[in-house]
This record gives sequence, structure tokens and C-alpha cells, in this order.
Amino acid sequence: MNKKTIIGIIVFVVLIGIIIGIKAFADNDSPLIGGTTTVYVATGGGKEDFLADKDVNKILRRKYHLNVVYDTWSNGKTITKPLIRESVGLGNQNIINRMSSGEDFGVLSEGVSKYDALFTSDQRFYDYYKLSPNKEAGEADRYTVLNGGLTLNTPIVIYSWGQVVDALIKEQIVTENDGVYYITDMNKLMNYILEGKKWSDIGLPLYGTINIASTDPVSSSPGATYYGLLLSVLSGGQVTAENIQNNLPKLKEFYLKSGYMNNTPADLFERYLKTGMGGEAMIVDYEKSIIDFSNSSPDAFKQVKDDIRILYPAPTIWNSHCFTVFTENGGKLYEALNDAEISQIAWERYGFRTGVTGGNYDVSKIGLGVPKTITSTVTSLKMDTYNELINYLK
Repeated sequence: MNKKTIIGIIVFVVLIGIIIGIKAFADNDSPLIGGTTTVYVATGGGKEDFLADKDVNKILRRKYHLNVVYDTWSNGKTITKPLIRESVGLGNQNIINRMSSGEDFGVLSEGVSKYDALFTSDQRFYDYYKLSPNKEAGEADRYTVLNGGLTLNTPIVIYSWGQVVDALIKEQIVTENDGVYYITDMNKLMNYILEGKKWSDIGLPLYGTINIASTDPVSSSPGATYYGLLLSVLSGGQVTAENIQNNLPKLKEFYLKSGYMNNTPADLFERYLKTGMGGEAMIVDYEKSIIDFSNSSPDAFKQVKDDIRILYPAPTIWNSHCFTVFTENGGKLYEALNDAEISQIAWERYGFRTGVTGGNYDVSKIGLGVPKTITSTVTSLKMDTYNELINYLK
């Protein structure tokens, strides 16, 4: 064996070693250079699968050297309970025990496990957290907010079926434009429900009165967002102290006629898919649900794809997951979540539109009437308005 051959073999072996090493790093969640910084985030629901996505976490580790721990919080408890890990049974066990015995701890207390950021699933809680706590209402002390904003967005839509939508088009309630279905007369649809109009009155072989199933606005964030949209529609797009008093009675009548309500959108969406047109002719949910379903259950999606119709209220309203930064490390994660690769995964796998406007997306892969852009929306209502609405419905 000559010298050139030996050198060639050595170079080949070295290259193979480098390739194996790179692949080992690729299969490992560790960064290529340096260690990772752990970031603790109090997190609202609705995005668990996205946050747990293996590829998202690889990107965070490799490109940004971040290891993220997401603790589950309900939106409401981020206001009323001290936003420390011990409040949800994590962190310092000694402090957990002392809290169980009635001792008070807060975000300023020594020894508590603090958060670097808050990732709510409803913009009203993001806006509200930036205000000073209302001590008379029992609200807890808050961190100083350094930065933040809208991070993941998905609009409220109404899922229905082909035969139902055809009937609504004849009633001039729904309009089709470039393969996308829009509810262009929401007031008329609401009046049909309030009047007790039957499905048979609009030519459908369905039992009972026209209805749109939703989660309960009193106990569910998606339901509250939907009823906030209805209030905006009744108020002509601008809710004021004057017109809210005129519209709340009509909205409560609508609420009472809606009957039984699920508490979680996942249960309602599953029932919609399993019971079909005869069980749930129309339901309220998020746009992301159908994209998530198409990826997680491709075979089941193929079975119902041709019958499903997605209706976009015109206007609709965003469900916005907002990121609130408390520390420098929280700020690093906030920037990382805006990474182009992460944004692409958020949309293609989980149906989240990113950025302030919801972006412009390739929707051809979905094969359903999903618009590239969402242009007709109303502004999310403030916390005080939602509280007035929900208290009235109670």
C-alpha cells in the first residue's frame, strides 16, 4: 500500500468521523458550542404540542443555547396567585410546605423560584398583567415587564359541513370567495338563532333549531373570545359604555338558547368530527385545530376532509398567545420564538400564524378553504369589558 493510498484512507476515516460526530450532535438536543441557559416560563394552555415539539426545542438549544421549562398555568391564576413555581407545586419544597401552612410568599420573596417570562393564551391577560395589581380584588404582586408582544395567533372560525354551508349561502348569510367561506351577515345568523328558526326552515334535514355550539364563555377562554366577537358585531365593531348596556341582554338571550356547552375546545372539536352534521352542524373553534388535526391524524382527516367547511366570520377576532418578558433570559427566548424556522413549524404543524398581523402563508397543502391572510378582524376587548360581559352572562 503506497503513501498516497494510506493518506487517502486516513482522510476518508477522518471525514466519516466528522460526519458521525455531526449526526450525533444532530440527534442530540445539545448545542454544538457552549452550554445552555435554562429559562422558566409560566404558560397558558392551547400550545402544549408546539412547545414540546422536538425540532422546536432542538433549534432553541442549537441556535440560541436555551433549555426551556414550561410550567402550566391557567390564565386567571396568573393574576390572582403569586407567579412563582411554588404556586403550582414546583421549585423549593420547603417554601411549598410553608405556603401550604398559610405563609405568604410572592414574586419579591427570598428563596422562591421565579419565572423569566409569562406566555398567556389570551391577549387580555397579557394587557392586564402590565397594569398594577388591584389589591382590593385580591390580585398578587407582579414582575416588572421588560418587553413582550403577540407571538402565536389563530383566528376564531366556525366549523360546519358542506350541506349546511350550501343552505347558508342560499340564505345570503355566507359568501364564498376564492374557495374561502365567509360569514358576511353574522347579525342575520344570530337573529335566526334568537328567533328559534329551525334547520328545516332553511331546507336542511336536521332536527331542532339552528345553533352554533361553543365552549362556555363563563369558564372557557375560547368561549369568552367568541362572545367578545359577538358583542363587537352587535356593537358595530366598537364597544362603548353606552352600547354595551343595550347589547348585553340580547347576548344573554343568545347564550341561554345555546344550551349545553363544553368547557374545552378539544372536546367540542372531537365531538364535531365524530358525530358529523347530525350531531354538531356548526361549532366555534380556532383555525389551528384543523391544521393540527390534519398533521396528527392524517388518515382520519382524509375521511372527513371533503365534507368539512371552515367559515370565517367577517370580521373575526384573533386568539393571541402573548409573551411577557421579565428577565434578560426571558428576552432571549422571546427573540428566539420569532425565528423563521420555528415560525414555519408553528404554522405547518400546529396552525399558528405568527407575528402581529398573522402573516401570509402557503395554504395549498391543507386542501381546505383557508385564506393566506386574515384581513377582517376586530380588536380584542379589554379585561374590564370581558369581566362585565361574563358577569352579566352568569
